[in-house]
Amino acid sequence: MNAPLAKPSNAFVAASWFALLAGMVAFIIGLWNAQMLLNEKGYYFTILMYGLFSAISLQKSVRDQLDGIPVTTIYYGLSWFSTILSIALLTVGLWNATLTLSEKGFYAMSFLLSLFAAISVQKNTRDARFDQPATSAPENRFSAE
Repeated sequence: MNAPLAKPSNAFVAASWFALLAGMVAFIIGLWNAQMLLNEKGYYFTILMYGLFSAISLQKSVRDQLDGIPVTTIYYGLSWFSTILSIALLTVGLWNATLTLSEKGFYAMSFLLSLFAAISVQKNTRDARFDQPATSAPENRFSAE
């Protein structure tokens, strides 16, 4: 394992959570107020949720590899694929949408802000966890017994 990392500052943790909530809330309020069919709103909401999950999963698998924690190649690849796919699906949806350019930009930027912030929140959560003194050795569920 690499050298211990410093616990993230409270200001950075707060800024990360604020960015995540701001991006998600802006995206969802935009959908709520949009003049589009419910199935279109559902498509964009699902892309947001899929993107957030895949970004967190990608951050975790990349960080695990850097820390020497085993990550299967298939999971690592799926994490990258899912993150890229969520961005591509949003891009295709916005490209074909009958929205103004400012609306398309709004959705794209709030989506990307949310993904980046989700990665930061995951990083902060992990760094804060590893900064705490361990009372016992962590259990490794993936080791061969």
